[in-house]
Amino acid sequence: MATTKAREDIKNDLKTLKDDLKTGAREETARLKEKAAEAKARLTEKATESEAVLRARAEEVREQARGYYDQARVRGREYYDDASERFDEAQRYITERVQERPVQSTAIALGVGVVLGLLLAGRRR
Repeated sequence: MATTKAREDIKNDLKTLKDDLKTGAREETARLKEKAAEAKARLTEKATESEAVLRARAEEVREQARGYYDQARVRGREYYDDASERFDEAQRYITERVQERPVQSTAIALGVGVVLGLLLAGRRR
């Protein structure tokens, strides 16, 4: 009888231990799920913050690039206007010189044409 009582006690102890382990496992699972949810929330928050920072920085870079483009466009327009003005001046100067000395201008143009013709003809050989 004493052994039967001891067996019953051991069975009860094992059952209690089993129930305690199940309860502990459920509690630990719940705790881990809570921790995972907290970590997910923190990661989501950090990702949102990072996205906002990146968007702000991208907008800054976009504005800076737009500023550089506008500066380059203005400078390009200035260079174009300056070159156009210089070309017009050179064209007027040449026209005036040709009108002042038509024979000399014709002779110079003929000479330049001959020299260019000889240079181009020499390359073909």
